[in-house]
Amino acid sequence: MTETVESQFTSGVERYKAGEGPDTLIPVFRDICDRAPKNSPAWTCLAWLYLLADKPTPAYKAAQKAVKLNPQDAQAQVNLAVAMLDSGQKGVRTHIEIVQQLMMVAAELRDEVKDNIDEGLNRKPDWKSLQRVKNWLFE
Repeated sequence: MTETVESQFTSGVERYKAGEGPDTLIPVFRDICDRAPKNSPAWTCLAWLYLLADKPTPAYKAAQKAVKLNPQDAQAQVNLAVAMLDSGQKGVRTHIEIVQQLMMVAAELRDEVKDNIDEGLNRKPDWKSLQRVKNWLFE
């Protein structure tokens, strides 16, 4: 029996939360994105995993897809900004400003974005671009 995209996604997120690393989870989320190419949360997760694995080019492509599918997804915008920084691209400020606007409109997003950034820095303490994004958003 083939796992549904939804159950595969839920399982992948649970595995990530349990501490599993990007090397084993990237293929899971790539498969989800292949099976459900309009699933913005899956693209957002895939971009994050690529960023954790120091793969900014595929992270940028995945984050672009996530943002195109759902421009109001604050985490997708954060991922795109970080991927742009990690790959030396210009235009980061636009995405930071979008996240700031989204966080002003929905206070719960502020906590969610901060928690995600803190979790990323916990997994990858020397992540300079994520630290820059955190400083821009919260200081």
